[in-house]
Order: sequence, then C-alpha cells, then structure tokens
Amino acid sequence: MTLDERFVEWLAATPWSVALHESLYMYTYIEAAHVLGIMLFVGSIAMVDLRLLGLAFRAVPVSQMNARILPWTVVGFVLMITTGVLLFYAIPVRSWHSLWFRAKLVLMLVAAVNIWIFHRRVERDRARWDSAARPPIGARISAAISLVAWIGVVVTGRMIAYNWFDCDKQPQPRVVNVFAGCIVPPPGGGR
Repeated sequence: MTLDERFVEWLAATPWSVALHESLYMYTYIEAAHVLGIMLFVGSIAMVDLRLLGLAFRAVPVSQMNARILPWTVVGFVLMITTGVLLFYAIPVRSWHSLWFRAKLVLMLVAAVNIWIFHRRVERDRARWDSAARPPIGARISAAISLVAWIGVVVTGRMIAYNWFDCDKQPQPRVVNVFAGCIVPPPGGGR
C-alpha cells in the first residue's frame, strides 16, 4: 500500500470522517454549499473571462470589473475550497480513487497556473489596454484557458458522483485502473 493510500485509509477511519459520511443531513448541506460556492466563484470568473475575450461588458474597464467582482470571487473560492475539502474528508478513499476526481485536480492545477501566468505576465501592462473593448491576445488566450479549465472542473466534479470507473467495479480497462490508482489482484487470486 502506498503512502497516499495509507493516508486516505487513515483519514476515512477518523471519527469525524465517519460521522460526516454517515450523517443524515450534514453531507447534503455541505454539498449544497459547495455548489453555491462553485456558482459564485466560477460565475464571477466567467464574467471576467467573457470581458477579457471581448464578448461581454465591453464598455467596462477590466480594472473596474475586477474591483467589483473580486470580493465575490474570493467568497466563492473560500466557500468552494472549504466545502470541497469537507466533501473529500467524508469519503476520502472513494474520492482519491475516482478518475473524475483526479481529472478535476489536474484541471484545477491548469486553472491555477493560468491565473498565475496571467497575473505575472499578461496583467502587468493592463493600464495600456484596460479600457479596450478587446484586450490583447495574451489576455484573450488566458481567458479562454480559464473558461475551458473551470468548465472542465465543474463537469468532472459533477461526474465524481457516478461510479462508472470506481476501483470496486472490475474488470475495468487497464488505463482506468492506472489513472485511478486501483490495486487489482491478478487473475486467479494471485496464485
């Protein structure tokens, strides 16, 4: 058993994880709050991305839009991350071995790197193009990557609920077992 597998097994056995997983209402409340956090975060990010693409809010300077929307984005992010961690905590083993969960983590990493590159490189000369109806190509590319990544996060996050590729549903294609981290005994019980 690898370190990550031992960790999620340990996490699943903690009293708070068991209580959260077996709670009649708490998991549902957290899941609902997670969806609201996603709506607030991804919705506000999408508005800025559409502005950067020059498809919406063209008369509003990017700086003004960021100033108005950023507080809501931060609230949505904090709610989304906090509740996401709690949802993982409630069912860590199944989540960790979910192909969809892993894809979601990769897409979140892509989105985070994109945000870092945008703020580090593209946005530094924003004063020059702040009021332009159509920002420069770098800003538009960053906005397109952001939209695709966050839509992917939402879709893969939604797919986590389905058990099509769970490790306990064998046989699965080898590629699924590899990417999901499934430990599958050899045919014949390992003899």
